[in-house]
Amino acid sequence: MVALAFVICLIASLLITPLVKKLAIAVGAVDKPNYRKVHQKIMPRMGGLAIFFSFIIGMLILQPYAEFNAAIIVGSIIIILTGVLDDRFELSAKVKLAGQVLAALIVVVYGGVQVEFINLPFGGQMEFGYLSIPLTILWIVGITNAINLIDGLDGLAAGVSSIALLTISLVAFMKGDVYVMSVALIVLGSTLGFLRYNFHPAKIFMGDTGALFLGYIISVLALLGFKNITVVSLIIPIIILGVPITDTFFAIVRRKVNKQPLSAPDKSHLHHCLLRLGFTHKQTVLIIYAIASMFGLAAVIFTKATLWGAIILIGVLVIAIELFVESVGLVSSNYKPLIKFMRVRAKKN
Repeated sequence: MVALAFVICLIASLLITPLVKKLAIAVGAVDKPNYRKVHQKIMPRMGGLAIFFSFIIGMLILQPYAEFNAAIIVGSIIIILTGVLDDRFELSAKVKLAGQVLAALIVVVYGGVQVEFINLPFGGQMEFGYLSIPLTILWIVGITNAINLIDGLDGLAAGVSSIALLTISLVAFMKGDVYVMSVALIVLGSTLGFLRYNFHPAKIFMGDTGALFLGYIISVLALLGFKNITVVSLIIPIIILGVPITDTFFAIVRRKVNKQPLSAPDKSHLHHCLLRLGFTHKQTVLIIYAIASMFGLAAVIFTKATLWGAIILIGVLVIAIELFVESVGLVSSNYKPLIKFMRVRAKKN
């Protein structure tokens, strides 16, 4: 039944997306070129509606066979409405944040999706108590915005989200979590159908409607699949979402280094850096897909690693990320502490 739901969501998205494109043009939900954007012509956005409608179809199919979490649906509707209104009227950052927090509150308070404690690696337990709700909301809102931030090239956010969803479904299958695997697969089918129209050269953008929805549902699925576990295992969803989290983290570092407000827009995200290095639009997207796939593979390996194996893997990932960040200039062209250190050591030897 899960496989059938996946196929139906894929087909539904393929059929619905052209209709959403016409709707976006009719209501004026279009994306106009500016100095920060790569596209050179007016494009319809709000394409995330096709992903959402296909997702709802999949949830209705799965309802008799799997747990049906109404809070996730209600939260998704709130996040979709926030995205639709932003794609049409360009909401202020505060209003968008309010919609994200409300959607997170619904799934945390009424859906019971929250991290209440973690088991420590060498014994004992860390209880979050009253902090469990704000920490969970912070995770959901943070990942939601991280996916939104990487939505800068044709097919980028949809492709990276698809890789994350596939990884979540694989890890959930390995853990025997049928519900998370099922929901992840129907969102994956819905996203892949949309990607057919969104890959370069795109015919429609997902807009905030799609980016916020995908970030929201991925963050919730990650919590459902990995809550109340060990510190080491809690890192799995962070690895799965390595690309958007890394891009967001270093965007914060970049703005701190340059003494800019955290909300200040710029053209120094990962995809911008790769484009400046001379890669084409499509090559840049495919490179980031490859990086996301490597994070996904690392997450799958991580689930089977011993404690010390996991610690070593984390160390290797951190060093590899830092080297890559310095190589592409994600913080700035002059930020190369690890590369400079390695050069100094090489000269001494």
